[in-house]
Amino acid sequence: MPRLSEVIAALDNLWPAERAESWDAVGTVAGDPDQDVERVLFAVDPVQEIVDEAVKLGAGLLVTHHPLYLRGTTTVAASTFKGRVVHTLIKNDIALHVAHTNADTADPGVSDALAGALGLRVVRPLVPDPSDPAGRRGLARVCELDTPHTVREFAALAAERLPATAQGIRVAGDPDAPVRTVAVSGGSGDSLFDHVRAAGVDAFLTADLRHHPASEFMADRAHRPLALLDAAHWATEWPWCELAAAQLDEISDRHGWDLRVHVSRTVTDPWTAHAASSSATTDTSGAPN
Repeated sequence: MPRLSEVIAALDNLWPAERAESWDAVGTVAGDPDQDVERVLFAVDPVQEIVDEAVKLGAGLLVTHHPLYLRGTTTVAASTFKGRVVHTLIKNDIALHVAHTNADTADPGVSDALAGALGLRVVRPLVPDPSDPAGRRGLARVCELDTPHTVREFAALAAERLPATAQGIRVAGDPDAPVRTVAVSGGSGDSLFDHVRAAGVDAFLTADLRHHPASEFMADRAHRPLALLDAAHWATEWPWCELAAAQLDEISDRHGWDLRVHVSRTVTDPWTAHAASSSATTDTSGAPN
């Protein structure tokens, strides 16, 4: 059974903290380096529901994609929901480790896992990491489909392959347009619009697309039209948990650790229901008077 420090060293080798964005908060949040670790749980969000799952599982380490304290804090009082998370972790000898933007740009990383879930063939990073001479690391991925789809068909495929959420998949663009190449980015992706245009792809699948950036992007007729597919943030990043768990499983086998690695299937997307407009796909001629 390995010590926490040994497992963390392996995770840091996969996702070095120095490759995270300067504003990010990655690494170990809680945990005794000398404690033994038998079970590890991977999840997207370090919320109470996930921590309670780690307690029930008997995990000694919880690895999440999203940070617990991205902007810092002045208190870990249990009267706050994040403080309660910290108290639960410490009381139950559960360490918390975060791999966020350093996992986004890794090889393989969050967008590789997203592409894999969608059955896409990764061609290259959308925004290459200049420090990687092999040209494999970087933000988001440019991908190809084995067989062309229409936008409508590709949206249906994404809705089928990604974890189910209340949002599903929103689409902007011609539903019948052909899709052969796709850019994908796990998590919020509208900051990448310039790179998507330059890549010359047929569609861009990401999450958290805002009204004004998306509207301006679609209205820019100086470039070839392409489709936007907006999935739930959690759903685009959850496939990374399975990828990361498989990576740690391989490391465990190589070192003879016999770790038991688990992936949480608890849906922590904050949206819980969706009521579709009755005219959403049939009549967009005007708003109500």
